[in-house]
Parts: sequence; C-alpha cells; structure tokens
Amino acid sequence: MLDILVIAPHPDDAELGMGGAILKFKQERRRVGILDLTSGEPTPHGTPELRRKEAAAATAILGIDWRENLGLPNRELEASLENRAKLAAVFRREKPRWLFAPYWIDAHPDHVAATQLVEAARFWSKLSKTDLPGEPHHPERIYHYYCVHLKLVPQPAFVLDISAEWEQKLAAIRCYESQFISGRPTTPPTFLDSVRDEAAYWGKTIGRPYGEPFTCREPIGLRSMNELF
Repeated sequence: MLDILVIAPHPDDAELGMGGAILKFKQERRRVGILDLTSGEPTPHGTPELRRKEAAAATAILGIDWRENLGLPNRELEASLENRAKLAAVFRREKPRWLFAPYWIDAHPDHVAATQLVEAARFWSKLSKTDLPGEPHHPERIYHYYCVHLKLVPQPAFVLDISAEWEQKLAAIRCYESQFISGRPTTPPTFLDSVRDEAAYWGKTIGRPYGEPFTCREPIGLRSMNELF
C-alpha cells in the first residue's frame, strides 16, 4: 500500500516536476511510488535500455519504495478505455492515498492524455461489479505538478519549500543524461540552469531559496494554519 503515487507520462517527468517533494515525502516516512506510463522513447539521444538505466539511477537517489512502467506507447498516449483499465488495476493493487498527475494544460499531448487517464482511472478504481482485478479503491486526492512544455506562469494552489532537497533533486535529474545533457547547448543558460532558475523563482514567491508549485481541481482542506508561512 502506497501513501503517494506519482504518475509520469515519461521517465524523468516526476523528477523534473516534483523531485523535491518526493524526497521530502520520504523524509516524512511516507511510502512513495512512481508509475511511468511510457518508456519515453524514441528520443534523439536515448534508447529504451539507456532510459531504463537512467530511471533506475534516479530511483536510487530518490529512495522511493516502488516504481513500475505501464508500457504504453510514447508519443501515442491515449486516455482510452483499455488504458484506463490498466491504470485502474494498478490503483486497486497498490492502493495509493494521494495521486500526483501532470498539470492538465500542456502543449505535449502525452501530458494532457496522462492526466485525463489518471482522473478517469481514479473513478474506475472504486467500481464494484467489474472485471477489474483487485478490490475497489478510491484515492482520496489528485494533486497536479508542473512539468509543462508551454511558456506560461501558472497560479498554483501552494508552493512547497524544497530548499533542503534541491541538490538531491538536481542529482536525480542529472541521471537522465540522454535527455538533459547529451546534445544540449553547453553555453549558459543550459537546460539545467533553467531548471534551477525556475525552482528559484518559486522559492522566491514563498521567501525560500527553492520551491515546487502544485495545484488541485478540488478545494484543499486544512486542520490548522500552523504549517503555513
């Protein structure tokens, strides 16, 4: 049983969008998993074998409890009934309390389809009188992380302070050398420079060195204001 399941369209999306949050969740002793929906291939400098090795290296740095790949086709990801059933079966098996999915507006069709798929599979996961394997399970919440291909400035529901986790998050991202280092321009600002600057921007909005933004379609309840700053 997982406390948190991060659903990523491709290997590396979870690390880019919420690697710091994942590290923080593990420090809080939560059980965290990542489900990559596709292999992420083909790409200019990657191979399926290389991407698996890179994901394994990043997984070791994050120290998460569980990671799988659903094996859906990259570049052709669809929120189909067949894929919905596959994802709902994972939810029923792993029983996560909270789901994290990409932000629902994006230029990348795989990212848009991934979130549509998560939302539909969450509903299907609770169904009885179905041929889905496992017992009904309904994750309590879906939160959305930002790993987008649109040049937009989102208005998040909250920003998580990842200052203490930043260097480790960056180390996990660096594991995906085929995506973020090989063939990329080496003159500043590099891709990794941009990742740092974005995290610093969100950190500034909350008075911290680095931050990660998140949102939710539903209201977020609080028991106390004590944890806000």
